[in-house]
Amino acid sequence: MTSHWILGPGAIGRLLAHSFSSLATVTLIGRRSLPERQTLSTPEGEIQARLLKTRPVADLPFAANELPAFVHITTKAMAAEAALESIADYLPPTTPLVLWQNGYWAQPRITQAWPGPVLCATTTEGAYLTEGDEVVHAGRGHTFIGDLHHQHRSLTEALVQTLSTTGLTATAVNDIRARLWQKLAVNAAVNPLVALHGVRNGELRGAQYSGRVESVITEVAMILQAESIQSPNAGQGDAAWRALVWQVVDNTAGNKASMLQDVEAQRPTERGAILGPLIESAKHHGLPCEVLQALDAELAALEASYLSPH
Repeated sequence: MTSHWILGPGAIGRLLAHSFSSLATVTLIGRRSLPERQTLSTPEGEIQARLLKTRPVADLPFAANELPAFVHITTKAMAAEAALESIADYLPPTTPLVLWQNGYWAQPRITQAWPGPVLCATTTEGAYLTEGDEVVHAGRGHTFIGDLHHQHRSLTEALVQTLSTTGLTATAVNDIRARLWQKLAVNAAVNPLVALHGVRNGELRGAQYSGRVESVITEVAMILQAESIQSPNAGQGDAAWRALVWQVVDNTAGNKASMLQDVEAQRPTERGAILGPLIESAKHHGLPCEVLQALDAELAALEASYLSPH
């Protein structure tokens, strides 16, 4: 059986562990020890309990005889490089990595640094952890997988086949860079504002927030054009990006975005991975990004209010 290591036992990590467990040997790796009995609630309301192999990173020297065919890094974007560094000494440099981060920060950096294959995944699977450590698979979505340099199609297709066999819908693509930027554009228009104001996604339709959403979209559309990212759904310019963002807002109206969940839990947000690449690109291309910079500054101040020592 193929062996998968899943580094980062958050919601997506545990969903993958449950999904792969019937087909492959799975090791769920975190910073702390986890109970082997893990529970999943399916979108249909079924409760599934499984015994999963779990290890803290500190135990990995004892796992040298259990080397994986794939390592899935499912941490937050800002933690991905450090997470990989924590296990790199125990992996052959040819081990394929699969990156499941939001934004466009960890993906190019790890692709450049890691000598082996690096696949990137973007998913709309909905999952969250309950206070009781159960993972809830809240909604079925679609996962797209590819690599930034179009070098690993057969490996990508093999992983997609495995995911599809587990019941998760997945597709191998050649345009993963564009898809990552596209998701980044939507996240930039939605996540910071809902995190700052403590609202659900659908409330962005209100007059209090919609104008600022439109301002973000205007800046982002210019940046993505400069990055040669095509407008979504065969559309043109700002109008296509506006249509996509508002469609996502409507489709996820009741959702509590991950960035808002981070603020409520007083954790660092992914602002650097979501807003950082856009601001960096705008500066590189000489484009205005005052709206994005203002959002980043507001989020930084909000994080400092609960992360800084008092």
